[in-house]
Amino acid sequence: MKRVVSGIVLLSCALAAPAAARSDMSSLLSALDLGGYSHGERPPDFVGHTTHGLGLSLADVRGKVVVLTFWATWCPPCRTELALLEDLQRYFGAQHLAVIAVNAREPSPVVREYVEALGLTFPVLVDPRGEIQRSYGVIGLPTTFLIARDGRAVARAIGPRDWAGSPSRELLQTLLHEPISPAAPSGTGRL
Repeated sequence: MKRVVSGIVLLSCALAAPAAARSDMSSLLSALDLGGYSHGERPPDFVGHTTHGLGLSLADVRGKVVVLTFWATWCPPCRTELALLEDLQRYFGAQHLAVIAVNAREPSPVVREYVEALGLTFPVLVDPRGEIQRSYGVIGLPTTFLIARDGRAVARAIGPRDWAGSPSRELLQTLLHEPISPAAPSGTGRL
């Protein structure tokens, strides 16, 4: 009888851990007013090009926590948010954080000049026809997505957020410490 009881206790502890982790994640998302996704939902993959013509896809950064933001040069809150995301990249980059910015429908020379003026070091993609933007269902700027190291969609922010505050750093730290689960196919759907 002891074995059965201890087996039940071990099983209930194993089942409670993921539920507790999801609860903690929910409170972290709530602190930043982020919309979450169902567990296992995958963001659409994309292939884009930086202002210097270098190719980059979501698959290229698998194994890292990705902060994917959509922005434009004419958007004042985007400028502030890009500076905060640069700080995050510098702080967490060595811990496997990848910030990627996708510009919404502006010419590459305009975007390149803007990025250089801000001193951004993370990849900035140009999306001249809005294809990446459309695949993510982005309708307002800035819009930012968090993607876990295992490639699952975690959260979405429509409008600016305080990426420098302790809630965002705690959320990113939590995501950075998650184990990478076995590879799952890249998403092809729309978030």
